[in-house]
Amino acid sequence: MAEEAHSLAIDQVVQKALDDANVSESDLSAVAVTVGPGLSLCLRVGVHKARKIAKSFRLPIVGVHHMEAHALVSRLVNKDLDFPFLALLISGGHNLLVLAHGLGQYVQLGTTIDDAIGEAYDKSARWLGLDMRKGGGPALEQLALEGDPNAVKFSVPMRQHKDCNFSYAGLKTQVRLAIESRNISTDDIRISSATKDDRQIRANIAASFQRVAVLHLEERCQRAVEWALKMEPSIKYFVVSGGVASNQYVRTHLNQIAEKNGLQLVCPPPKLCTDNGVMIAWTGIEHFIAGRFDDPPAVDEPDDMQYDLRPRWPLGEEYSEGRSASRSMKTARVHPSLTSMIQGSVH
Repeated sequence: MAEEAHSLAIDQVVQKALDDANVSESDLSAVAVTVGPGLSLCLRVGVHKARKIAKSFRLPIVGVHHMEAHALVSRLVNKDLDFPFLALLISGGHNLLVLAHGLGQYVQLGTTIDDAIGEAYDKSARWLGLDMRKGGGPALEQLALEGDPNAVKFSVPMRQHKDCNFSYAGLKTQVRLAIESRNISTDDIRISSATKDDRQIRANIAASFQRVAVLHLEERCQRAVEWALKMEPSIKYFVVSGGVASNQYVRTHLNQIAEKNGLQLVCPPPKLCTDNGVMIAWTGIEHFIAGRFDDPPAVDEPDDMQYDLRPRWPLGEEYSEGRSASRSMKTARVHPSLTSMIQGSVH
């Protein structure tokens, strides 16, 4: 279904972007496209369209790492953001802490071992019967303003593991059990139809969930800052990007971590936090200027060609202290990391 939706939309989306910018394909210098990580069926739709344009207009092509784009888009809006910096990427599918040494050169300090924070926000919002039309995260954040963040005693994940990895599967389960134990009918009764007492219970669960979810972020980020400063004492910036970075409660608490450690918090504007084409284009520009691109596709390249897609593509190598015996991530068919590929091409 996702692949079909991509296929139906991509031609008009690309055309609208060109029309809004008042340019045509012949005005372009290159084509940037996400090649991973992500669902290979959906990646293929974008890569096919990009290569079609690049072939027709003899344009070089830049394959972009989706998570690197989240990290680098802050450099578009903050001209002072130089390497090295620490980046936290938080979305529905990923939690990732990386030390950015330079363009294409990253050390992974922590990652998601099961569910990401955005997934936990969305599922909790759905279970609480919230209006999902503008996203579960914003809906839950709004409801949490009405609740007591200490009303429900959720446990903070992974406190026994002294690393920077994230886990939200257990917290999701705690939320579901809290809802079931309080006998509130969130499946049948939406929040808009709830009684005053019912709404207050849901608000308390939302506020308590958000407090613990973000406390888990804070604890991991504090440790990551310490690790990063040990490797790169010159770090001045803490970049937070991805869809969840538009959450004001999250920003406020992560800003406290930044200030406590003498760093400046940098977040893209909300419209550049969620997945967007601008971040891919900007990352393409950075790599294009650095000379990292592929030649235009051959004129006789077949339309059904199998492309080099990277559904599971690490951004950088794992920091030695960040390796954890608790990791449950599958390791099969993982593409070599972006960092190792770039360093290999340099040497």
